Amino acid sequence: EALRTQQVIAYESGVADTVDPLAGSYFVESLTDEIERRAAEYIDKIDALGGALAAIEQGYMQREIQDAAYRAQMAIERDQQVVVGVNRFTTEAGHAGEAELLRVDESAQREQIARLQAVKAGRDAGKVAELLGRVDAAARQPDTPLTPLFVECVENYVTLGEICGVLRDGFGEYQPDVWV
Repeated sequence: EALRTQQVIAYESGVADTVDPLAGSYFVESLTDEIERRAAEYIDKIDALGGALAAIEQGYMQREIQDAAYRAQMAIERDQQVVVGVNRFTTEAGHAGEAELLRVDESAQREQIARLQAVKAGRDAGKVAELLGRVDAAARQPDTPLTPLFVECVENYVTLGEICGVLRDGFGEYQPDVWV
């Protein structure tokens, strides 16, 4: 175990790639400078599109996320990017092992539904309706903090599904644009 830990740290940090990675902090400073330069270029690109909101509306941010996810997955599959336990330092030679499929007994579902029905039957329905109305109204006010209201809802046995349902009814569901 200790050897594995050392191997993972050495590989992921790259500490063995440099004689003294912190010598005079030159190495660290060069990395910091590079990150800063790339971040500034990226911010300039977003500004040229008209700012963050315009970049989102044009689908730029979504495409960047999709492209980055694709590049990362390809790097992993080509063994250019190491993911400990997936393509390096696995439990068995060649693969990380098979995950056992979780099978849930249907009786557990029935029991949970029965418990939920009992909670709903035992709560103050008028209070629940009042709280859900307050959630709807508060969510439409941009400067209204919702967390205290959510806590009050939970204290009065309003379910997460009911809270989210009110928010969905008022605002709809996010449907991402698909960029190919």
